[in-house]
Amino acid sequence: MELSLHRLRMLRELRRRGTVTAAAASLHYTVSAVSQQLALLERDVGVKLFERLGRGVQLTELGFLLTDHAEEILGSVERATLALEEAQGTMSARLTAGVWASVASGLLPGALTSLAAEHPGIQVRTRELAPEATAEAVRDGTLDLSFVIDYSDAPMRWDTGLERAVVAVERLHAAVPAGAVPAATVSLDALAEYPWIMASPRSHFGRAIRIACQRHGFQPKINHEVEEQSTAMVLVGAGLGVTLVSDLGLRLLRPPGIDVVALTTPLLRTVSIAYRRTEIRRPALQLVVAAVQTSAAELGLGSEPELP
Repeated sequence: MELSLHRLRMLRELRRRGTVTAAAASLHYTVSAVSQQLALLERDVGVKLFERLGRGVQLTELGFLLTDHAEEILGSVERATLALEEAQGTMSARLTAGVWASVASGLLPGALTSLAAEHPGIQVRTRELAPEATAEAVRDGTLDLSFVIDYSDAPMRWDTGLERAVVAVERLHAAVPAGAVPAATVSLDALAEYPWIMASPRSHFGRAIRIACQRHGFQPKINHEVEEQSTAMVLVGAGLGVTLVSDLGLRLLRPPGIDVVALTTPLLRTVSIAYRRTEIRRPALQLVVAAVQTSAAELGLGSEPELP
């Protein structure tokens, strides 16, 4: 009996996520592809691993047994990979990183270009995910590392099984229609009467802005709820409201008709790289972190949080 690591990962993800649809989404495959591979795994082992339960599937007792062993097998493969990386005289590794738009466009180009020049054996592939989903993907082994964010007014809960390295600290700025705020700075409460363009409260960004507004004594009147900072900036440029935008967000798109104004009480956003805590140090991963920190420094973004 030969066990495919690829299919064992799908089985492990099915147990973690509960449905084939959720497992497929986390692995970035179609539902039919995952279903087909799980059926082939069942054929490979020659026993029934799943039972139909309505429109979904449920692991059998033998399915749970194999999943327990899959955790051990895949963990051993990861440890062996790390040991080989550590033992190699020349640095060689393939890493998958979770990113979102502003870090992908603002921090990665410079970091990956310099990394390729200095350490061509290190290959970094990226997957764009919502910032809220990247840490979980690192924890369950889908990603090797991911970018995560923390806000000065809304710190995130941290998983003790993960390490994180600060790579940049951004300030949030008010983005307002041209001429709406004549001063060089503005307090957040001075924007209370404007209509707001904001991410939903499901996102860490949306929650952080709402908390900041509440701490400044007002509930923002939200006329447009959009997730991407670049989309919010377009709406501001059309005179439809105000928003907050980060330093890296300003590098995505700055349409005409917008003034970017500093906040009198700074709001900070810390960008870190998260990775699994292991007994074996992973030099390739540390080189990626260092390359991103250098890229951030070249953009004027410090790697140590500033005090407001």
